[in-house]
Amino acid sequence: MINLGIIEDDPVVRQTLIDFFNHQPGFSCPVTGGTVTDFMNSWPATVTLDIVLSDIGLPGQSGIKGIPLIKKRAPRCQVAMLTIYDDPDKIFQALCAGATGYLLKQTPLLKIKEALLSLQEGGAPMSPGIARKVVAYFNPKSRESLHEKITPREAQILQAIEDGCTNKEVAIRLNISLETVKSHIRNIYEKLEVNSRHALIRGKYKGTN
Repeated sequence: MINLGIIEDDPVVRQTLIDFFNHQPGFSCPVTGGTVTDFMNSWPATVTLDIVLSDIGLPGQSGIKGIPLIKKRAPRCQVAMLTIYDDPDKIFQALCAGATGYLLKQTPLLKIKEALLSLQEGGAPMSPGIARKVVAYFNPKSRESLHEKITPREAQILQAIEDGCTNKEVAIRLNISLETVKSHIRNIYEKLEVNSRHALIRGKYKGTN
């Protein structure tokens, strides 16, 4: 059973997510809130959350600011962003803060479910549009630096995600296992240093313009 927390200030969107996941086998939504503060205050000490699905643009603290609070409370809890924001700064700020998934709000509910299942199994899901933004973030000079860092297989996987393939579709396209795809995606994240210091990324890549 995946215990899923939801932080979403739009009550219609929040309730849609709650209703959907509460009716999915293997999911439960024991903690929800419209703000980071409300969510943290309503999170009982007796409840262990596996994943938190959070918006970014929230009243008060942003969803990005909420990531370290969630991680401090539950270090093993995974955080995935579900947002309208697709600009590179927001993407990298969220990933650097500790998010391990980044999905756009236009993502169909079943695709969100698939992404969360992948996240629970050790994957690092991102919407195809986000993969394109990750690549576009690099200027031509630093793009060469990126391709020096990643392997040819990782470049194929990133291209497949850009093309809109799910992890499963990437595995089929490249004739490799789903676990191998997830492992490569984690390696790509590490090589982009998106789980470390945002300033370091900005200095290495955007600073080369």
